[in-house]
Amino acid sequence: MKIQIINGPNLNLLGVREPGIYGNQGFDEYILQLREKYSSVEIDYYQSNVEGELINKLHEVGFSIDGIVINAGGYTHTSVAIADAIAAINTPVIEVHISNIYAREAYRHVSLTGKNCKGVLTGFGMDGYRLAIESLLNERI
Repeated sequence: MKIQIINGPNLNLLGVREPGIYGNQGFDEYILQLREKYSSVEIDYYQSNVEGELINKLHEVGFSIDGIVINAGGYTHTSVAIADAIAAINTPVIEVHISNIYAREAYRHVSLTGKNCKGVLTGFGMDGYRLAIESLLNERI
């Protein structure tokens, strides 16, 4: 099984960016833990601060792998283009948010991308990525 994790803008700063909201752990460290826990699954990781690059990655992998876990960051609330890219591919996508977007500013309460995803996990911290992978694995059983 092959799963692609895609992180959007500012998520390259996990571990140093607003630790009260996003925690103290960087994603490079966390992805190693996920790969160790799911050693029978190929987990690829991609991060970009650029909307078009996120769309290109969705197009690149969205027809050839088993699942995508995406945290589009702020683009979740603004990008019709990313929402359209998710709708255009046939790989199941699960949206993840580290913080609870419904407990934050009102503009974060709307996810343009979530309606095109298999599911949305919000507010479970970094564990949301693990939960998304578990969901994708359970779908394969």
